[in-house]
Amino acid sequence: MSNPRPFSLSLKIVVVVAALFGLLTVFSGGMALSGNKEVGNAVPFVLWFNFIAGFAYLAAAYGLAKRLDWGLKLSIWIAIATALVFAAFGVVVMQGTAYEMRTVGAMIIRTGVWVVISAVAIKAYRQFT
Repeated sequence: MSNPRPFSLSLKIVVVVAALFGLLTVFSGGMALSGNKEVGNAVPFVLWFNFIAGFAYLAAAYGLAKRLDWGLKLSIWIAIATALVFAAFGVVVMQGTAYEMRTVGAMIIRTGVWVVISAVAIKAYRQFT
């Protein structure tokens, strides 16, 4: 059975970005959690969230590639969850928890990437419904 929703170039790009981002996230998170990577003052819940989210990134890439509605919904939920974890990270930092500045940069990138992926996917899905 073929999917009636056409595959736009912008959707192809976000699928590739989501898949690569997922693979890199799972790899780097796995390395950090296994002790094979120096993590410094990592905030544990952020580290675990990002590792687990890497698998969700891969699932979202698959769902978007197949143009399934749940792929779009998952990408939106990833963006929301990442923003919420970033906010929680900000709260614990304000309370004096030691952290790595690279975590701030990584969370800005993660949140931004998933907001853009979701926005592009929403536009692509709406364009063909």
